[in-house]
Amino acid sequence: MKAAVYHGKERLPVEEVAVPELEEGEVLIAIDACAVCGTDLRTYRHGDKKIAPPRILGHEFCGKVVESRAGDKARVRVGERVVMYIVLPCGECRYCQGGRQNLCVSRTTMSYHYDGAFAPLMKVPAKAVSNGQLFPVDTDIPSEHMSLAEPLGCVINAHGRLGIGLHDTVAVVGAGPIGVMHAAVARLQGAQRVWMLDVSPARLRLAESFDIDGTIPVTADGAHLDEMEKRTDGLGPSVVIVACSHAQAQADALALAGKGARVEFFGGLPKSAPTALLNTNHLHYKELMVTGSYSEKMSDFQASQALIQSGRFPADRIITHTLPLEAIDQAFPLMESGEALKVCINPGTA
Repeated sequence: MKAAVYHGKERLPVEEVAVPELEEGEVLIAIDACAVCGTDLRTYRHGDKKIAPPRILGHEFCGKVVESRAGDKARVRVGERVVMYIVLPCGECRYCQGGRQNLCVSRTTMSYHYDGAFAPLMKVPAKAVSNGQLFPVDTDIPSEHMSLAEPLGCVINAHGRLGIGLHDTVAVVGAGPIGVMHAAVARLQGAQRVWMLDVSPARLRLAESFDIDGTIPVTADGAHLDEMEKRTDGLGPSVVIVACSHAQAQADALALAGKGARVEFFGGLPKSAPTALLNTNHLHYKELMVTGSYSEKMSDFQASQALIQSGRFPADRIITHTLPLEAIDQAFPLMESGEALKVCINPGTA
């Protein structure tokens, strides 16, 4: 079968690989759709020391169970469409025992430590099968839309600490696919007003088609800070979410935030430059609460896939481009230009 195989920085050829052979306890999935993640883009452009090539990438997927050697241990049947919680936790450390599998001290992950879904077929490790990490898709919602369950789960993980409700005004810094998901979830939770900020006019134009109250261009002279204050009657938003990996955006978030606000740093900074210069007087005088989030708990993924299946989440408008596997290299410039919001790959048949 053909698969997109990572061999190192800017080396992701579509090449012939062996069809996966199942061992006891494993399940085989025929991949219908696999979305391209920002981490896939980062891995392609800069490499990733956590991935030992060759490795088939792709971890935001939906597909059909076509073979099982799991017997009664599998909670899904052959013929069912499924999505997967892709973190394989140890289940024994204090974080796993506390339900925070995303922080597991020895976690492994699909497409990092196991071959992923940029291929027609992918096998699911026995541990994930027996742990109930495959969730059936019971509706007729397209597989491309269900591929958003993984990134949406990460967004829901962050919102679990933000507690957004009917009294809140929300600013999302970063109008990429993750920023749009944050805005959509904030609105579903009852936020009064939601704004999105970005340096990219193309991104802001795409964001304007969603249920938000407006966009604000980010400028080098800091005019966006004044504009946000103006739109909130001088108070500032009660929640600020940084949905991009830029140190200046994190610094701006503290300046944007109103008194008593909650601030979420969703995007991690590059490992080569992980430091942001922050005016901590904002923390002190405004009594801000600042948090970060990483990956997702299994409970977040369960909520995510259920939300998409409910039809209340705008998955249909977040997937803007669909490409065949052979054209996967076209996904990255589409993402970088801002022309695409989310690109989905259809791997085809083996």
